Amino acid sequence: MKLIRTAIIAVLLIAFALTITLYPTVPDRVVSHWNAAGQADGYMTKLWGLLLIPLIMTAFVALLAILPRIDPYKENYKKFGDYYEGFILIFVLFMLAIQVQIILWSSGYQISPNLTFPFLLGTLFIYIGFLLGHAEQNWFVGIRTPWTLSSETVWKKTHEVGGKLFKVAGIIAFGGVLAGEYAMWFIIVPVLAVAVYTIAYSYFEYQKEVKTP
Repeated sequence: MKLIRTAIIAVLLIAFALTITLYPTVPDRVVSHWNAAGQADGYMTKLWGLLLIPLIMTAFVALLAILPRIDPYKENYKKFGDYYEGFILIFVLFMLAIQVQIILWSSGYQISPNLTFPFLLGTLFIYIGFLLGHAEQNWFVGIRTPWTLSSETVWKKTHEVGGKLFKVAGIIAFGGVLAGEYAMWFIIVPVLAVAVYTIAYSYFEYQKEVKTP
């Protein structure tokens, strides 16, 4: 776990170092949004456009470091701590890749997000699948419905199913690389479907449990 934490800190330092080093070479206006066709349609000033991602990364790491300490189920985090910290590492690497995309695009190296985002988000979804498969009952991480939080059995069943489905959603997201302007559909639709299914699944599993004599 200490190795993962060291890697997280290293990624944060790399993000700030890269931003500071390349800051003078980036134009005064940087891209902040792309449309479905992969074309830039939103911009920010260089200062905020380049600082936003590193600041979000730092805030995210700080938040996820605090959550296990204030969760009533704090002891359960120890059971999946490596996966939890691994998720933080994967997320900051994901955000670092977005920062590189912003810098490259704004500097004239316009690699379409429809090629990069499906791969990046697909990888993130697959890791979330592993995290869900190992997450123990808690208030902040996982598929938190009234029914999973009310029953440890329902929690385990729902997360086992959700973990597998998130991995499938990640693999489908990879297909967006070949879909051009429809790339985002390969990302959004599977994740929404998994979210709806797992919520319904947890409800029906709980109903079966309470009706069992």
